[in-house]
Amino acid sequence: MESWKVETKCIQDGYRPGNGEPRVVPITQSTTFKYDSTEHVAKLFDLEAPGHFYTRLSNPTVEALENKVASLEGGVGALCTASGQSASMNAILNICESGDHIVSSNSIYGGTFNLFAITLKKMGIEVSFVDPEASEAEIESAFRPNTKALFGETIANPKLNVLDIEKMADIAHKNGVPLIVDNTFATPYLCNPFEFGADIIIHSTTKYIDGHATSVGGIIVDSGNFDWNNGKFPGLVEPDPSYHGLSYTENFKNAAYIVKARVQYIRDIGNCMSPMNAFLTNLGLETLHLRMERHCSNALKVAEYLESSEEVLSVTYPGLKSSPYKSLADKYLPKGTSGVISFRIKGGKERAIEFMDKLKLANIVVHVADIRTAVLHPASSTHRQLTDEQLAEAGIDPDMIRLSVGIENVEDIIADIEQAF
Repeated sequence: MESWKVETKCIQDGYRPGNGEPRVVPITQSTTFKYDSTEHVAKLFDLEAPGHFYTRLSNPTVEALENKVASLEGGVGALCTASGQSASMNAILNICESGDHIVSSNSIYGGTFNLFAITLKKMGIEVSFVDPEASEAEIESAFRPNTKALFGETIANPKLNVLDIEKMADIAHKNGVPLIVDNTFATPYLCNPFEFGADIIIHSTTKYIDGHATSVGGIIVDSGNFDWNNGKFPGLVEPDPSYHGLSYTENFKNAAYIVKARVQYIRDIGNCMSPMNAFLTNLGLETLHLRMERHCSNALKVAEYLESSEEVLSVTYPGLKSSPYKSLADKYLPKGTSGVISFRIKGGKERAIEFMDKLKLANIVVHVADIRTAVLHPASSTHRQLTDEQLAEAGIDPDMIRLSVGIENVEDIIADIEQAF
């Protein structure tokens, strides 16, 4: 229900059991669904009737998760994917084709940077990377007549700068394109980018939404607010020959984008979320509000400790009073600035590696944003494919450590850091 608060939606939304039906979302572990007539199946394939007919396209367990996240973000619909990378790729491919162009913040996850700079380029889609903190005029200068989207992360991974969503939305809309925001680190609990003008939201549900490091997944959420009938997006407006000439904007109105993403790209690429992963992800989502409160409070205390330590050169955490992003954090993230900290240790790269190897509670894992405290060296792992110049542009120093603060007792986390120093 729209009147429910976010905490209630995390638990109650997305699935409504009928009389005598399971109270907890069931795992519909079936690839197919039975129907009584050929005519009914034909209507399903022609998108004339609602329902599930093949789990690649839709599934009741996956649908429950989609409905919940759409409600949390305030969108008209959502689409689960096999991973966060799949969500990023499908979100772009849904409105771009060979010969098109997008503009992206240069402060984004290394895997997304590689997807945009290398893989999309092979598909004929060019990407221009810009400093999200540059002036509106400078960012706008990267746009071209064939630009189809502007992309950024609410809290960038791992630079942790906060995106000025309203500024970016104004730039995107002035140029007739949607703003796509990766809201993974913020989650729907800490920030709702649609409230500030974003048009499409994506998440790696593998991170805080799942929260327990059990399930890889992604999701795309459609605000339903962007007008696709501006002449730049024929794929959404003109007849689709694979559905007997159906027009998405004509047939599905403000849900055109998310319907097309499902019935074209999940249909053809097949990067769907499994029912089991959807079940586990939804289970994690039920405690998102509780976990994020602890992640935020723990991370702020750890960041303040690191800032006071003589072993540390610098600390990046948007919640710190000293952070250059504090004003943006207060505007967009009033409940807290998530659980990830970046810091630079004295002694360079070798000292950083030595420190990480001595940690006992915090584990070295190629992951962030679950209940367990974790640590990683981005320059030699998640952002390893980037050149030295690209690393510098993304704000990643050789001695930078990314610390994902879990929900353990914060005194134990700090004690572990102290003994490693």
